[in-house]
Amino acid sequence: MTDLRIERPSRRLLLQGVAAGGFLMALRVPTAQAVEDAPKPKFGADAMPHGVVNDPLVFVSIAPDGLVTIVCHRAEMGQGVRTGMPMIVADELEADWSRVKVVQAPGDELRYGNQDTDGSRSTRHFLQPMRECGAAARRMLEAAAAKRWGVPADQVTSRNHQLLHAASGRSLGYGDVAAEAAKLPVPPKETLKLKEAADFRYIGKDTLPLVDGFDISTGRAKYGQDTTMPGLLFAVVARPPVLGGTVVSVDDTAAKKIPGVVKIVQLEGTPPPAKFSPLGGVAVIARNTWAAMQAREALKITWKDGPHASYDSDSYRTGLEQTARKPGNVLRKEGDADAALGKATKRVEAEYYAPHLAHAPMEPPAATVRIAGGKVECWTSAQSPYSVRGEISERLKVPLENVTVNVELLGGGFGRKSKCDYAIEAALLSKAMDGQPVKVVWTREDDIQNGYYHTVQVDRLQAGLDAEGKATSWMHRSVFPSILSIFAPDQKHGAGFEVGMGLLDTPFAIPNMRIENGEAEAHTRIGWFRSVLNIPHIFAVHSFVGEMAAAAGRDPKDYLLELIGAPRMVDLPVGKGPTEFWNYNEDPRKYPVDTGRLRHVVELAAEKAEWGRKLPARHGLGIAAHRSFVTYVATVVEAAVDEKGVLSVPRVDVAIDCGFHVNPERIRSQVEGACVMGMSLATKSAITFKGGRVVQSNYTDYEVSRIDDAPREVRVHIVPAGLDVPPSGVGEPGLPPFAPALCNAIYAAIGKRIRELPIGSQLAT
Repeated sequence: MTDLRIERPSRRLLLQGVAAGGFLMALRVPTAQAVEDAPKPKFGADAMPHGVVNDPLVFVSIAPDGLVTIVCHRAEMGQGVRTGMPMIVADELEADWSRVKVVQAPGDELRYGNQDTDGSRSTRHFLQPMRECGAAARRMLEAAAAKRWGVPADQVTSRNHQLLHAASGRSLGYGDVAAEAAKLPVPPKETLKLKEAADFRYIGKDTLPLVDGFDISTGRAKYGQDTTMPGLLFAVVARPPVLGGTVVSVDDTAAKKIPGVVKIVQLEGTPPPAKFSPLGGVAVIARNTWAAMQAREALKITWKDGPHASYDSDSYRTGLEQTARKPGNVLRKEGDADAALGKATKRVEAEYYAPHLAHAPMEPPAATVRIAGGKVECWTSAQSPYSVRGEISERLKVPLENVTVNVELLGGGFGRKSKCDYAIEAALLSKAMDGQPVKVVWTREDDIQNGYYHTVQVDRLQAGLDAEGKATSWMHRSVFPSILSIFAPDQKHGAGFEVGMGLLDTPFAIPNMRIENGEAEAHTRIGWFRSVLNIPHIFAVHSFVGEMAAAAGRDPKDYLLELIGAPRMVDLPVGKGPTEFWNYNEDPRKYPVDTGRLRHVVELAAEKAEWGRKLPARHGLGIAAHRSFVTYVATVVEAAVDEKGVLSVPRVDVAIDCGFHVNPERIRSQVEGACVMGMSLATKSAITFKGGRVVQSNYTDYEVSRIDDAPREVRVHIVPAGLDVPPSGVGEPGLPPFAPALCNAIYAAIGKRIRELPIGSQLAT
């Protein structure tokens, strides 16, 4: 097996481009002026902070022995980006993968471009820049070899780590000319000759294992929780149990008597809206984690709970339901939905509820910070390391250039580790210890009870059907507390990006449509979560489609296709306002809402699932489909419910159209994982509040699917695509269709409708 090492380059290497191992094709830092002068297009990667960088002298270095080192600037959390990004570079570079080493970039967007590893956009934003990076490096090597041989550069070719001159039969290794190549100007991207898809060696193939797969599977991988160094202290924090709570008094007498305790520090919280600031509380710093945890238990803290102490999930749900039954802000209006509903032969109505969710990654948050000589260094598992850097700089009042954030492997993220409160805590506590390294450890209970939560939501839908069962009217009202509430006060309606996830962008060919958003106040920290608002919106929309099909006496798959209508581009006003379609910040000319592609995945998933096949008693098939993160996914679930109400899923078929794909194995893996996570969210997981406090505390009561609950078989069907079809998201789009497909399958199996998640004991007889 090829042994590919995952390392972080030293600070000296990154700044100087030279290390003891002899990296002679040096890394280069783009000047601040070059970044400032870069064009800022409206859409896609260039609309993200700091855009993209494609300079090979930033991402590629080559040693005299030919070892190629490629920098990965995105965070790895199982999605395979530390394989995918370098693999793209290596393919265009014509590098021998067995002679490639991958290093992890620190948080530095001025050097590497945007590093926010979220939104399922690493490949769709960086496929082209990383291809250009590899091709430019190859061109520079060929030019250096041509200069040495005294021949025209167009007579030199590259193949598998070798530079070849066919006319003379001469050859050189990459390491032989790396030093000369590094001195040459980087060719403009317009002059590069990129490979044809037929010439790819790695891209689009299933030939390469994950670069860190062996270390992960054998326990050698290093996560944020694993950071260690001489003099390291450990800290845990007793945080307010209610959002906005403060410490009235603390008796730490017993805590100080526990062996190993070094210091007890009170952390000031930031009143909401506090973005990513720590909640505050009382920190215990000790020589080991166990002593810190025991001392925290011994603290006697009196809390002032504040205005959110009355937050109760049951009463809040009632309020959401009442709001959903009243007119809200109109986001989209076509025809006259009310009039058409009044004339309908048959009327269908339903309400759906989805609870708060916790990210609950296997590795809870952790961060280590050390301060020395005016320099701050952080080691953490972070999805947005440059954000971590900026927040620490601001909080400690240290210049940004004096803060380094080292990115460790993430043991799961799902959006939680794009919020850096835990890293700020570590920075504040290191400062309290005069710069001594301090690692803040969040326990599972801390993460579940003091984290950021996926929103809670009620959706009310109404539809009118004519005498043939055809839909003539559609009304959808959605009510949820917004993610905007952590950024600004009085945010009681959904942001443009939230309503643009399965609500405003409903693709159905229904002549009369009205879509609304009702008002809701947040009483806890709302944060983005894998697939974000697509989860509750599509649970409601496609469960309701199933109900409409039943009311019309139609096959659910056929009825869904009828609603989608003929292949067309759905015309929606694109922008960031609440009545404009966000389109995942992508150019609608490049990524239109294409119902032809949506229809195709529905048809493909149904075909592969053998839709209509004879099933055993109490088995059923359900279907749902959605476009999210500019990718099209359709899911068919086979559900079985026994006489005691025990649910199982023998088989899932998923069709995914994600455009041109780089790593098919990771696409299948991400979709399979989405189905397992979807099973958890649909059947078990829920965060509830009582007295402003989270009721759940660990996997014992915030349940996730275990191996015996998971779907027995997941079949993933990837729609082939050439380079002419731009890549789109993979990490998140597989999740939203699962719950409605499962609930529709349950109805097909036993005739019971599910309108509330999680399913829990609703099937018990």
